[in-house]
Amino acid sequence: MASANIALVPSPASFNGAPYLSELPEMPRLAGTDFKRVPLDIFRVAIAQHVSSSLGVDINAALAAVGTGKIGDYTVAVPRFKLPGKPAEIVEKAAAAFQPDEFLSKVEAKAPFLHYFLNDKTLIKLTLQTVHVMTHGYGAPRDEAGNTQPSYGTNRDGEGKNIIVEFSSPNIAKPFHAGHLRSTIIGAFLSNLYKANAWNVSKYNYLGDWGKQFGLLAVGWKMFGDEQKLQEDAVNTLFDVYVRINQLASVEEDGQGKAIHDEARQFFKKMEDGDPESLALWQKFRDLSIKKYIEVYDRLNIQFDVYSGESQVQKENLTKSIEQLKKADFVSREENGALLADLTKYKLEKCVIERKDGTPLYITRDIAEAAQRYDTSFGGKGFDKMIYVVASQQDLHLAQFFKVLELMGYPWAQKDSSRIQHINFGMILGMSTRRGTVVFLDNILDETRDKMHEVMKANEAKYAQVEDPERTADIVGMTAVKIQDMNGKRINNYNFDWSRMLSFEGDTGPYLQYNHVRLCSVERKAKGSDGLELPTADLDLSTINLDLITEPKARELIMLIAQWPDTVKAAMKDHQPSTIVTYAFRITHLISSCWEFLLVKGQERDLALARLFVFRCCKDVLGSALRLLTITPLERM
Repeated sequence: MASANIALVPSPASFNGAPYLSELPEMPRLAGTDFKRVPLDIFRVAIAQHVSSSLGVDINAALAAVGTGKIGDYTVAVPRFKLPGKPAEIVEKAAAAFQPDEFLSKVEAKAPFLHYFLNDKTLIKLTLQTVHVMTHGYGAPRDEAGNTQPSYGTNRDGEGKNIIVEFSSPNIAKPFHAGHLRSTIIGAFLSNLYKANAWNVSKYNYLGDWGKQFGLLAVGWKMFGDEQKLQEDAVNTLFDVYVRINQLASVEEDGQGKAIHDEARQFFKKMEDGDPESLALWQKFRDLSIKKYIEVYDRLNIQFDVYSGESQVQKENLTKSIEQLKKADFVSREENGALLADLTKYKLEKCVIERKDGTPLYITRDIAEAAQRYDTSFGGKGFDKMIYVVASQQDLHLAQFFKVLELMGYPWAQKDSSRIQHINFGMILGMSTRRGTVVFLDNILDETRDKMHEVMKANEAKYAQVEDPERTADIVGMTAVKIQDMNGKRINNYNFDWSRMLSFEGDTGPYLQYNHVRLCSVERKAKGSDGLELPTADLDLSTINLDLITEPKARELIMLIAQWPDTVKAAMKDHQPSTIVTYAFRITHLISSCWEFLLVKGQERDLALARLFVFRCCKDVLGSALRLLTITPLERM
């Protein structure tokens, strides 16, 4: 049904690259390049070497100047070198010194630019071999069962670095609302992205699991609790109780509301004082809620390493943070007794650190939790970076939180270190069921699954071949939701569009899955009817004659495949899922335009095998893009 549900994992440090790499002339290994994992790096170094030798500029400066342009594969703008003379004369001088080789076929001098064209044979061979060995061969890591894990597109830039990614963070006793969707899938994507760049990643779910609302919930539970319903569906049961008790607590007649709030405060006070009975009830609510959340996360193909929360902040760490803040010159006690941090000089307003009754606020727990994480995470080594994936509505809160940490003097919180970061995002507008009611996320996911199931049933022949139709429909529905969410810049709000999201036409999630399924089908049929056997990790790559790949469309497609590692690095710079989504659509559009030019069926065996190998590499790269986006690539649907 679905291919292995795994993220991209960096190739082993001992990986030596594709076989063809050893046949090429030795090139300078410049900082920031990796010929083994990034096929285009060796071509860029070849360009830099030519610029350096012909114009007398530093080779590293020349490498930094290599960029893409409208002519050729790469362009160098010579004015950036500030060389004496006219640009036209400079580029002509460089062009006159050019000799075609295994890396570069030609250069065009069009002042003030030098336009370089890569050697097609080397590009095709090196790229496709690299994809193969990093997906199926010795460049692909093995899991515990010995299965290969795709690694093409990954790098080792973050090796030895630790990062905490905090995301999702729902509130206990409240259902996993559709509004949590963005934090959850963006955070999971970023976790995969850092892992692909060789960081050690720890995924934190910081739950809203403490506070007076638990006092209210306990009062409500005493009045409306149903143990059987709690065991069956804890989250929705507790939410129902919470809504009902809040309604009663808002009634002012006969002092009813005040009495409920007083009782709630007393219960929470007992929790804070460590009362065993109160804590046992709270623990039960927390454990059952987490169990339900895990079901939703599993469905979304997302897992966490740590379920933390406000309750997990150690009392001594909280006290230590408050005492430290009391001594800070930007913190003062107000007349009403509240402790206030004055951040107005930083244009961040004032924020309350401690209420007049001495109870800490959300930001205070955040501060203590951050310090606690640095001291205890990664076996006490601490983090090199920590990112919070939180909606843009919380921009002020996060800015105040970071500024207070900075002013408290934590080295890891200093602004110039960029070690803590807020990854924000816009809102989902109009998210409701197709019947128009605002709903929780599992309702949305159920509807997308059911709709996809209906579409699949329409093709009886294909439907009969699908191993688990409901699970497949769920994955396609999940893909639809995720791609619609990650298709645009994350800071933008977007409209939740049912008809657009569920379409198999245009730039949608189902369209991406359809293309991956088609690539799998082509390979299956070629093997079954024509006996075309593509190389596996155990077969020699020399069985494929890549010199037969000469079509311009194929060359265009392979150039895009070669750009996949660059795309992964680009996404790291801006933390944009849309960078990966855009690439996935680019490659699927290009694949669609290649079917008629790169026929497999009915072709001479060696040519058919070479073209099939190109499509297999396309499948491998598209599958890797989907995995990076936390999506399981399907083989049938």
